[in-house]
Amino acid sequence: MADSWTIRADVPREIARAALLAHEEAEDWPSEWVLVGMEIADDRPDDWFVEAYLPHKPSASDAAFVGALFGPRPPKLAISKVAARDWVTLSQQGLDPIVAGPFRVRTAEFAPEPGTIDFVIPASQAFGTGHHATTEGCLAMLATMKARGMVVRNLADIGTGTGLLAFAGLALWPRALATASDIDPVCTGVVEANARANDVSLGAGRGALTMVVAAGMDDALLQARGPYDLLIANILAGPLVELAPDFADAVPAGGSVLLAGLLETQEPTVRAAYRRAGFRLAARMVNGDWSILWLRRRAVR
Repeated sequence: MADSWTIRADVPREIARAALLAHEEAEDWPSEWVLVGMEIADDRPDDWFVEAYLPHKPSASDAAFVGALFGPRPPKLAISKVAARDWVTLSQQGLDPIVAGPFRVRTAEFAPEPGTIDFVIPASQAFGTGHHATTEGCLAMLATMKARGMVVRNLADIGTGTGLLAFAGLALWPRALATASDIDPVCTGVVEANARANDVSLGAGRGALTMVVAAGMDDALLQARGPYDLLIANILAGPLVELAPDFADAVPAGGSVLLAGLLETQEPTVRAAYRRAGFRLAARMVNGDWSILWLRRRAVR
């Protein structure tokens, strides 16, 4: 695995949120770069970091490009090399298990806890480890759906990352068909390895998970396996808005979407897009600054 580099700024919450919004509107953002922003620590909700991951050593123009997300007076940017082997070691340190509803997500050094739906997800693996408020909120919302009597026979997790949310869906509805997708081909190996580690069956039948590489719903297999009773997408507000019509095509009347990755300030825009696409709000929760939305498709008149 090749080394990567980061460009990081530690900034107040409002500045970080503004930078994340600017990133969504940046049409020329390189597709191979990843930008994340979140709280520095749970007990410091007003202190955030914004970090761009690059597959090469950043140039001065790269740093200026990231700095431009913060407006005319960018904060101090720290550039660091992230060696693959060091990232695996460091990222495992100090991450306590996450508990959300019946789920417990842990790294391998922690022991399982009886009475929980237990998943082992290496914290070094991209996004969707359970340690971000959006993933934690999705796990809690899935538990709410189950508690309210929702029956799922066919589910898809779009932008799956580690596969965690697809695994959680199968744990709650073990006879469902399940499909996970991500735009990054690297996620295929990650999801398959995590499936094996968590005794999740891989395959095309009920109770098993199929992994595809796709941008949004743009994949023949992903389309052919629909329609979906439940479509999960923990991505970003901009793509969620763009995908609303495609999600509407993939979810029948009465079916549900679970949306996350949007700041609470972005919620009105996302909800408006899905209202136009024929969805209504079933439930919402806010975890930190992030909204998690359960929407149901209205019957077509």
